[in-house]
Amino acid sequence: MSDSIFKIVDQLPTGGVTVMALKALDFVIPGQWNNLVGFENTIREVTGETDPGLVQQIGERAVYLFNDKSQGYQRALWLYQTVDNTDSLLGAAALANKVGEKISFLGFLDKLTPKPEKAQSLDLTIKLVVEVVAFCQINGIPGDSISDFLRALADYGGESLMRMAALVCFDGLIPLGPDFILKSLDVLRNLQPKELTENPTFKAVSKFIPGHGPVEQLGFVSQSFSSVQGWMGDFIASRDLTPEKVVNSLQRSVELSKDNLDVLGAFLDMSTNYYYHTGVQTLARRLIERAVAEI
Repeated sequence: MSDSIFKIVDQLPTGGVTVMALKALDFVIPGQWNNLVGFENTIREVTGETDPGLVQQIGERAVYLFNDKSQGYQRALWLYQTVDNTDSLLGAAALANKVGEKISFLGFLDKLTPKPEKAQSLDLTIKLVVEVVAFCQINGIPGDSISDFLRALADYGGESLMRMAALVCFDGLIPLGPDFILKSLDVLRNLQPKELTENPTFKAVSKFIPGHGPVEQLGFVSQSFSSVQGWMGDFIASRDLTPEKVVNSLQRSVELSKDNLDVLGAFLDMSTNYYYHTGVQTLARRLIERAVAEI
């Protein structure tokens, strides 16, 4: 990483489509997330410390831990950033496909771009796997520790819970509908390992996905998503979430049309980087908590 963690946290935006879209999900997890930006601000918020000298000491220790390549912090940040970058490509492909459906002259685009539903289902499942792997990297545990992740997920809060809420709403409910869990499981059941390796999101992060080769990695992707389906189902049911409710809340913050939800999903893919944004916030919090414990 060329930038220090304090610079990365300082550069998080205070506004824009990503922040507005995330704020629109406050109704899903009321009061759980505020857009905490700035490294010193984060130290003060997380620790409650006000003494400038101690704040500086905590910051220096956190930077040292981040820069230590034997730790997993830089890898976790890279994972969060990479899945958002490939999201933009998926969104462009989905929009091109939609244009191909509407205008016969551009019908050839159907043959050149993935079907939005299958591509979106894969994007959702791989994003979920990245959450598992990044969690393991941050906490210094084996990358295939699904059981440890599930125990932690039950206690998720703040920016980590917001990231999962956005995953469910923006990558699940809006583009795939209320039965997105079943659709994604069906895609995984019928997916060939070769198809997984051709997916742009998987290609970008495959070196960190546990498993020797595509067959084992597909098994890990399927196992991870299957393990979290209960949590996602309970999350949706306990909050009575529907695509319409999410879109209605988004419309109060961002000018959107609800006519074509798959295109709206593609728009969100291209115009937001919520995984990276909240991932940086999670990473900063964990670094600061560890730095305080070590001082």
